[in-house]
Amino acid sequence: MSYVPNEKRYDGAQFRRCGRSGIVLPPVSLGLWQNFGGVDVFETGRAVVRRAFDRGVTHFDLANNYGPPYGSAEQNFGEILRKDFRDHRNELLISSKAGWDMWPGPYGLGGSRKYMLASLDESLQRMGLEYVDIFYSHRPTLDVPLEETMGALTQAVRQGKALYVGISSYSPERTRQAAKILQSEGIPLLIHQPSYSMLNRWVEKELLATLEELGVGCIGFSPLAQGLLTNKYLKGVPESSRAKGEGSFLKDFLSEENLNRVRALNEIARGRGQTLAQMAIAWVLRDRRVTSALIGARNVEQLDDSLDAVKKLHFTAAELKEIDRYAQDGEIDIWKDAREGVA
Repeated sequence: MSYVPNEKRYDGAQFRRCGRSGIVLPPVSLGLWQNFGGVDVFETGRAVVRRAFDRGVTHFDLANNYGPPYGSAEQNFGEILRKDFRDHRNELLISSKAGWDMWPGPYGLGGSRKYMLASLDESLQRMGLEYVDIFYSHRPTLDVPLEETMGALTQAVRQGKALYVGISSYSPERTRQAAKILQSEGIPLLIHQPSYSMLNRWVEKELLATLEELGVGCIGFSPLAQGLLTNKYLKGVPESSRAKGEGSFLKDFLSEENLNRVRALNEIARGRGQTLAQMAIAWVLRDRRVTSALIGARNVEQLDDSLDAVKKLHFTAAELKEIDRYAQDGEIDIWKDAREGVA
């Protein structure tokens, strides 16, 4: 059956201003980092995207190497666009990124102009798009002049292949430098995408203040700490979890200290009448400097649970104080070395 979007999808939908730009984002955006690749069930991912749009989610976040295999998430998303969203492109805000490894050889990763622009062309081809709304430098690459990487973003805008540009996992100082270079070219830095969760609070030290000063939006990825801040691990490690497989979820994340923190936070969430995942997302959004929380979803049920976080975003001072007892660094920031220029 052909897809007919929910006519009431914007009734009561919330949106938040992205920095000082003219763009607003939904408080919860959908990322296709996991669960939308060639190894996943296409119709499941399709149902998740449909459901997200039906509930007022307008922002869908991708990258060149999302899958696995690399590129397959963009291919699948492009197929979903062709099948279901042909008449709704102007309602969608679609982003992609380049920076991490994508193809073999010296030109298949990093921040060079050659790699960034070639990758964007491939992303557009996979998704069947003429442009993306946001194109990101996916990570800082300190062996490439920042002027070259920002120059590539500038060129993407001037070629009409991206409407806005962003950066991901940049340090506060490098963020300032990137914004200054872009400004000199007449291109504003729209948004920064850092990792941020109750177990990974590095952005609070300096980055959020920097973004506020610069008028740059913030979309926090991995607010659920790759599933750690859900009910999944409260009673051990299930066989179907990402912790049982290979990838970015490291078994070291499941330290006894982290599990004790997660159990304590779950009790606070229960007292608030929320699931742990809902509270974790709401907590990230408690700061108005955070434009959106970027989530993933294995199925429609997970998506609905996460989107319901917006039903209760308010925290009392007592709740925040209690959460602070357990919302501590869990050594899960696997992007720290890249951010700080460590090979």
